[in-house]
Amino acid sequence: MTLALFLLVGAFSLSFLLTMTYRRFALRFALFDVPNARSSHSVSTPRGGGVAIALTVLVVGPLWFWSSGDAIPAEWQAVLVAGAWFAFIGWLDDLGVFFSTLPRLGAQFFGAFLALSMLSGVPPIMFGGIPLGTGWLGVVVGLLYMVWMINLYNFMDGINGLASLEAVTVCVGLLIISSVSHWEQGLSFMLAVLASASAGFALWNFPKSRIFMGDSGSYFLGGTLATLLLAGSWVNLDWLWCGLIMLGVFITDATLTLARRLARGERLYQAHREHAYQHAARAFGKHAPVTLAVCVINVVWLLPMALLLAIGVLSAHMAIIIAYAPLLLLALYLQAGLPERNKPDGLVDGPS
Repeated sequence: MTLALFLLVGAFSLSFLLTMTYRRFALRFALFDVPNARSSHSVSTPRGGGVAIALTVLVVGPLWFWSSGDAIPAEWQAVLVAGAWFAFIGWLDDLGVFFSTLPRLGAQFFGAFLALSMLSGVPPIMFGGIPLGTGWLGVVVGLLYMVWMINLYNFMDGINGLASLEAVTVCVGLLIISSVSHWEQGLSFMLAVLASASAGFALWNFPKSRIFMGDSGSYFLGGTLATLLLAGSWVNLDWLWCGLIMLGVFITDATLTLARRLARGERLYQAHREHAYQHAARAFGKHAPVTLAVCVINVVWLLPMALLLAIGVLSAHMAIIIAYAPLLLLALYLQAGLPERNKPDGLVDGPS
């Protein structure tokens, strides 16, 4: 326990310091995020700070096993290797290396395939009586799941603190569920490291943003959470369902927004500000109330739903339906996927 606490405090501190160091690097070499049609900020801000989260997890995570002389388990290796790849291609995106959709998606699918290969694929999954995790169907489902998780996390990283505090609340929620259900503790420690690293970065990104995590951070968080949930599902399939419940705000907002935009024939990667959280941020004129509201939803609504699933009160499909229903209604109310009614600048909450 003492070692674990020391490592978690170290992860928080290292992430904070690495973010500070990277911010200086980004300022020196003019690595800025310039406001565009998707932005909810009015001032150019250093980007790519998510590499601090990734580096922290990649350094601190293995120390848990190295300190005791144990080998790093296969599921941890999958999380670390795939996470490193996702952070790398995200950082290349932050540098402007990927100029079109196909190379970007190709790199994401490669990382997803790498993670699935190291995890021996997708465990046998039954949802509503339908087998989803066997044969080639399982490979296709696994690849699409991982790539969508990466991109939805990237789409939802648009206001101060949202992506980093989502990672904190989701990971802490899963830690509580893991403790109550006595699930595998190795993956629980990885969740704790991820939460600590995300919290260290969040101090630079919330309530005012002095640096953005960029694609390096959103790709890493989305891909790492996706890999962690799949790795845990080999031990207990409820790991996956509980994780998807805890990520419900991101999943419902991003999916509904994408569906509505595709229905209008708009391009997947076209910049926009049509997510429910972006509409809400403009309505408030601030980012902080929206980010805090998402955290409250995660703790007050989604965590209890996931706990009811974990202790066997609700089945997986019933828990997801009940958890997602009000989130979809809220996203519809906030006009997720609909164009802005008027097109003034509407940019809020620049950096401090």
